[in-house]
Amino acid sequence: MDLFEKCYRYTDAKEAIRSGYYPYFTPISSTDGTEVVIRGQRLIMIGSNNYLGLTTHPKVKEAAEEALRKYGTGCTGSRFLNGTLDIHEKLEEALAEFVGKQTALVFSTGYQTNLGTISSLLGRGDYVIVDKADHASIIDGCILSQAEMRRYRHNDMENLRKILEELKDGGKLLVVDGVFSMEGDLANLPDIVDLAGRYGCRVMVDDAHGLGVMGPGGRGTAAHFGISDEVDLIMGTFSKSFASIGGFIAGEADVIGYIKHHARSLIFSASMPPASVATVYAALQVIQEEPERIAHLWQITRKMREGYRSLGLDIGSSQTPIIPIIIGDRDRTFMMWKELFQEGIFVNPAIPPAVPPGRALLRTSYMATHTEEQMDRVLEAMERVGKRVGVLRKEV
Repeated sequence: MDLFEKCYRYTDAKEAIRSGYYPYFTPISSTDGTEVVIRGQRLIMIGSNNYLGLTTHPKVKEAAEEALRKYGTGCTGSRFLNGTLDIHEKLEEALAEFVGKQTALVFSTGYQTNLGTISSLLGRGDYVIVDKADHASIIDGCILSQAEMRRYRHNDMENLRKILEELKDGGKLLVVDGVFSMEGDLANLPDIVDLAGRYGCRVMVDDAHGLGVMGPGGRGTAAHFGISDEVDLIMGTFSKSFASIGGFIAGEADVIGYIKHHARSLIFSASMPPASVATVYAALQVIQEEPERIAHLWQITRKMREGYRSLGLDIGSSQTPIIPIIIGDRDRTFMMWKELFQEGIFVNPAIPPAVPPGRALLRTSYMATHTEEQMDRVLEAMERVGKRVGVLRKEV
């Protein structure tokens, strides 16, 4: 059988494009952060992870430009050889201090951070325990590690306890998202840390969507619960609040040193470009110098959460600036996405397997730079479209 036969038979995307209900790989021609232009149409962006609106901050852009002039466009090598710049190490020191760990290690992407960290620490004979709602990069890192992976029901602490009880001798690592990216709910970190401690299991938190948003000064989900010291490893990405691309892992110096010399996704990948490194460092400074950004983000979040509930939309149990509009039916989800697009609102549809069966949703997320007027326009559009599509329900 021809290997490519499955490619020729795959027609789902082509059919969706022909029908006008294909929401992916949409080319944005320009953006000022809160609004984007797509094929000449201006839309309010409520589908971005740019939580603090720092991609257009003058200080952040200036830092990228200065690094470009000083270091050039790239490192042309891995961190292991010729690709470590002084600004990589400067950023690592600042990140470690920010999340309250001894040291940190910067990778070229968040995906590579999870792959490299998990696969270097674990191997055959070890166990890795994950929440069923964890990000795909965590799952892929577990598979690559060849450790035995056990998955517990989403945020179900009794199910987690039973799994931990069943494990035999071997190294154990529990990896969990701090903020779950589809529905915006939080991991039950206090109970997770407690259970892990009782069963000799280390804990790693992927805080891609928590850093810059949760906790005092945006220091993340563990800081939100006041248990940063009890979490062994904190992972973060730069493609959300930090306005760039890349990722990092932070923890004890000896552990990070081991990962640094064993993570294949670090050793065999070109290092993070200078302009991206400088962007993250500047964004980190802005986060600490302008706390009003986080305060305004939460003001916007509360407004939208209350607004959606008052309309009778199902927003699940979101506790963050990620607010899902849970529709359930896939076709109606795509229909609502398209009608909102036509109304000038950019959202992201999520369907199985990205979400559980019967839980298709529109993923909306908010920025510190959104205005009250923009949010009023979004709520008005949601009400109009919700009535037409038939997803509004009586408030309970």
